[in-house]
Amino acid sequence: MRTTTAPETVAELVARQWGDHRPGLMYEDADARRHVLTHHRTAQEAAARAALLVDLMPPGAEPHIGVLLDNTPEFPFWLGAAALAGAAVAGINPTRRGPELARDILHTECRILVTERAHLPLLRGLDLPGVRMLVTDTEEYAALLAPYAAAQPGDAVLTAPGPATRLLLYFTSGSTGAPKAAVCSQGRLAGAGASLARSFSVGEGDVHYVCMPLFHGNAVIADWLPALVGGAAVALRRRFSASAFLDDVRAYGATYFTYVGRAIQYLLATPPTPDDRAHSLRLGFGTEAGAVDAARFAERFGVRLVEGYGATEGGASVQRTPDTPPGALGRAGAGDDLAVIDPETGRECPPAVLDAEGRLSNGSEAIGELVNRGRSLFEGYWRNPDAEAARTRDGWYWTGDLFFRDAEGFLYFAGRTDDRLRVDSENLAAAVIENILARWPAAEAVAVYAVPDEVAGDQVMAAVSLREGARFDPDAFTAFLAAQPDLGTKMSPRYVRIVPDMPVTATNKVHRVSLRRAGFRCAPDPVWHRTPTGTYTPLSPPDLSALLTRYASHGRKPLLDR
Repeated sequence: MRTTTAPETVAELVARQWGDHRPGLMYEDADARRHVLTHHRTAQEAAARAALLVDLMPPGAEPHIGVLLDNTPEFPFWLGAAALAGAAVAGINPTRRGPELARDILHTECRILVTERAHLPLLRGLDLPGVRMLVTDTEEYAALLAPYAAAQPGDAVLTAPGPATRLLLYFTSGSTGAPKAAVCSQGRLAGAGASLARSFSVGEGDVHYVCMPLFHGNAVIADWLPALVGGAAVALRRRFSASAFLDDVRAYGATYFTYVGRAIQYLLATPPTPDDRAHSLRLGFGTEAGAVDAARFAERFGVRLVEGYGATEGGASVQRTPDTPPGALGRAGAGDDLAVIDPETGRECPPAVLDAEGRLSNGSEAIGELVNRGRSLFEGYWRNPDAEAARTRDGWYWTGDLFFRDAEGFLYFAGRTDDRLRVDSENLAAAVIENILARWPAAEAVAVYAVPDEVAGDQVMAAVSLREGARFDPDAFTAFLAAQPDLGTKMSPRYVRIVPDMPVTATNKVHRVSLRRAGFRCAPDPVWHRTPTGTYTPLSPPDLSALLTRYASHGRKPLLDR
């Protein structure tokens, strides 16, 4: 049974599973057989690995373990082991390659790397001095663990786990530059899990479906941890699959899941069936689904999607309240002093002006960077003082995210600061334009980004993937744009790229950097451009050649450097 005492550490949460013989961890093996382990068994497996870890960690080394795994049971076992032993897990992204992958492992000073045979080709030929590799699906690994089978939570520790003990070194999902490893302590993580468990009334009858990758904070902080706090079971999906989603949900009796926006689009793109609402799901929690897709998801599947905001870094969070209006994320949490700041002037942006439909009419003035001017739970980046200083300049925590705030103080997400565009001296936010273009019935997914104007500033480009059977009709698209009352005069895309599939990162977020780098030179994908008359025509090779000549004549580059 759950206790009413607020947990101070994740180690405490793992240890209190001991003796709980209800279903705790469910998964499918390589032969598609489903398995169920009790909470007690998961604590037992974590304790065994904690004891092994204590014996393997070299004296004087930073107690860091790299985990390069898909969502297999070994991942939560090692999360639990690290918590019990007072160590930290660095989630290693399997889409990284070569020197970049080696850099992530070495930068976080991992002396042990836990992986599986499927990922061994990624590691072949890498120079990883001082790193011991454990391959989980081998006889050698089983033999190594066997002597520790009788271990119990608390038997073996590197350092006694406390609220300030590091537990996660999780790389931020930024796509430019070397990823930064955010430091997450046991106390902050236990508190975050408890807060979400309270907000969503997580209880022992719930089943949390973990389909987002565990090497990223979304799945661990927003899915695994609240389940651990509330005593809910966890069901693992090795990798996200839109086609298998509902089958898994029904088989496991899942009640809750986390998402990112692109995953919701994948689910909406699956063929509708008469039993789309025949399941046990009650809630999805995540980011960047957008109001249009959230409404479509609720209508089709009968599941409410709750948009949240709280980065892995912990520097700022937005709390949803019962009176939060549609499209908003909520207000500043208790004790936070969140403000929307114009980064150019350092002044607070004026409130957003919204019409009766919630459409923004003064985005150029109202959108700025979300800043925490009060206390911050940010615990720094591992061995990266320059990145820390950029986040905490002038004594404030700068989130790197664009927001606007209405007259009642509710906050609305408007994209990343890297997604800001400046068109004819007017500042625009990509997410605002995306939310408008997402209303176009032919669009399955939309990503908006900047391409340089030939003379100065930016122009708007939109990548669009179309619904099955749809085609790009330039006249219909122009008519759609003209009918949108909140589409400002600078927001209409100058260029429209039709993509068969939206490029995504390993965490199923749209890979905007790859889109920006390609610009409008993205053959074989067709690109349409808006003529001075307002109509869209294909960007032909002669058109492109003439465009590049105009760039050269003004000394401008046709691709963004950022």
